[in-house]
Amino acid sequence: MASLFCFMFLLLSLAPASLCSLIPDQTPQHHIVYMGASSGSKSVDIKTSESGHLDLLSTIIPREERERVAVGHVYHHALRGFSAMLTDREAFLLSGQEDIVSVFPDPTLKLHTTRSWDFLEAQVTSGTTGDEKWNENGPQSSIPFHHPPDADVIIGMIDTGIWPESPSFSDKGIGEVPKRWKGVCMEGPDFTKTNCNRKLIGARHYDLQHSFSNEENISITKPSGSPRDHDSHGTHTTAIAAGSSVANASYAGLAQGTARGGLPSARIAIYKACSLETCRGSIILKAIDDAIKDGVDILSLSLGMSFLLQSDLLKDPIAIGAFHANQMGIMVVSSAGNDGPDPYTVVNTAPWIFTIAASSIDRDFESTVLLGNGFSLKGSTINFSNLTRSSRYPLAFAGNVAADFTPPSEASSCYPGSLNPKKVAGKIVVCVDNYASMSIRIKKLVVEDAGARGIICISHAEKGVPFDSGAFPSAKIGDNAGIQILNYINSTKKPTATILPTVTVPRIRPAPVVADFSSRGPGSLTENILKPDIMAPGVAILAATIPENDESHDPTRKRQPKFGIKSGTSMACPHVTGVAAYIKSRHHHWTPSMIKSALMTTATTLDNTGRAFKNSLGYSGNPHETGVGEINPIKALDPGLVFPTMTYDYLRFLCYCGYSEKNIQLLSSTEIFTCPKLSLNSLITNINYPSISIAKLKRNHAVKVTRYAMNVGAPDATYEATLQTPQGLRVHVSPKNLIFQKGLTGATFNVSFHGKGAAKGYNFGSITWFDGLHTTVRIVFAINIV
Repeated sequence: MASLFCFMFLLLSLAPASLCSLIPDQTPQHHIVYMGASSGSKSVDIKTSESGHLDLLSTIIPREERERVAVGHVYHHALRGFSAMLTDREAFLLSGQEDIVSVFPDPTLKLHTTRSWDFLEAQVTSGTTGDEKWNENGPQSSIPFHHPPDADVIIGMIDTGIWPESPSFSDKGIGEVPKRWKGVCMEGPDFTKTNCNRKLIGARHYDLQHSFSNEENISITKPSGSPRDHDSHGTHTTAIAAGSSVANASYAGLAQGTARGGLPSARIAIYKACSLETCRGSIILKAIDDAIKDGVDILSLSLGMSFLLQSDLLKDPIAIGAFHANQMGIMVVSSAGNDGPDPYTVVNTAPWIFTIAASSIDRDFESTVLLGNGFSLKGSTINFSNLTRSSRYPLAFAGNVAADFTPPSEASSCYPGSLNPKKVAGKIVVCVDNYASMSIRIKKLVVEDAGARGIICISHAEKGVPFDSGAFPSAKIGDNAGIQILNYINSTKKPTATILPTVTVPRIRPAPVVADFSSRGPGSLTENILKPDIMAPGVAILAATIPENDESHDPTRKRQPKFGIKSGTSMACPHVTGVAAYIKSRHHHWTPSMIKSALMTTATTLDNTGRAFKNSLGYSGNPHETGVGEINPIKALDPGLVFPTMTYDYLRFLCYCGYSEKNIQLLSSTEIFTCPKLSLNSLITNINYPSISIAKLKRNHAVKVTRYAMNVGAPDATYEATLQTPQGLRVHVSPKNLIFQKGLTGATFNVSFHGKGAAKGYNFGSITWFDGLHTTVRIVFAINIV
């Protein structure tokens, strides 16, 4: 009886919180109402669409709250839908309507925030020998990266806007705007139509704060603001993808060389849908819908959902918009995310999205630490300090200059409020990296605020993203160098040191290396598609930026820099966008999946030492980190074979994921499609994708996978298969030869996998088709033995 009483008491004590979690939230929140594809070839008039949406809302919103019968964004070009303020109950009622695919809260997405192009060329030229010739601008390729001047490829950049005055967006040498272009150049307080030109042919901006129109004001109000970038992110990514060539570009003298995009002759259309603070899914979806209507060829999105919030492809604005773009022949390239190195963190994993991981290039930035005992240690970070070899400053370990009553672990990590300013003043302070949440940026602010003369940070990951400390002397060093510094401090009563300004270091080996921050696969929504797809440069990339007020008073930076150095899969994504545009300029009629296949099956798999790629920990990278490898722009122009993924493949994919036939018909705008009778998640691996992934293969079972190859190379060719397989995994290809004769452009083959003898967990390998001359076509596979 006593135990029952205790149970009842516990139940009652928990009831308020439990009941609150069960009762739907009746506070109106911004929602997206997705209704599938637009009907017919022509988009519906926006006023007609909006009127219908208002009628629909009036059936579920109570009369006493009539002012909420209003819509925000209206999608009416390639897809149908709208955004509105809804309670959970109203969203539930709407989701049950016959012509609605999904209703979901408006998610907040996040941004995934050049020598890089020269590095890609050098890899093509020298293979993996690393013997390329150098000058101050980087390696000089003997195969010039030609860009046809008449290539009218239009790249749509959905980002934070653009700084149009940057020389990277000059239209010198570019012809008239293509007649097929249907976009606009929107104006604002700091942006006029004259800011657009023959290169920057379109610019749109959106209200980053929600605004609504109702029955009394049925016309959409003009958004405030302008397409101008005030965050640098959009300017930087756009210049990487399609910036015009600018000689002698550098960041205050660092990384000097010619800055250019992947296709300098490409046209640019800007869709300012984000700021660093906010990136709403409803606006992203509107920008994609507009870009499709405007006539872009490729869309680039260096942003995505949080990997923790991924739950449903048909509640993901990028996945929804990208599906409709793909149906219209528009390629969508997006970043994999910056939540690495943990597995299952990759985002933008729908098979119709080209998902990009990030790697380093063979250039580093080095700041030298000189100790009073004559020892010299190499560190990273970017600093423009005015310290010299002849100057020496007192050196102190942060744990020895702690504030009163401060735990040693906090002081040694330079935790805010942990240091004694009287003990710190005028010294170079050594901090350790005990707290993952404490970035070097915070440590720098802490020691600088305490009056320090400089900072040395001891970190497990001394390489990677270089921290820019401006004029404040800084260096990030590894554990071994850190031990030497601490031993020196303990060996003398008056330790001293100095930190020299950063210099550029070329020909770093090995390179590329998988970036530590780059999100890893497998994908959490489905492991039967290998994600990320491919890897591209994303660490310390030089590209155009917005002018900034230099408050550092650093004499080396008297002029506002026109270029900046940034890192992230945000920077890797536009590299692939530029390469895809380059291929599109040469193969106008190739579909998005053909371009994607060409890049994936020709990717580079070895670094500049001739070995397999390494990750940030120094271990061999696997396809869940690198995708199929590093992009190879020149080789992708002539891939030999491609593996086209058709709309039918994507619809079957949705069937296998468990989506209803009705919803699939709505989003594809076809009533004749029916799902296969057998629609299992395991069948996803059979859609015609240029890589293979099997989420679960029992040790004593076999799985057969089918692929269809299209010959886009020599008309008379025979390809023979060779295998690279992990120990114990049995792989069989049938037939072993693909024979293409005149009139025959396609061939099907099967690959059987048997897990007997294979190690438990993921096993990686590849199938390579070779034509006996020069063309190799490589398909990577990932097989999970359970």
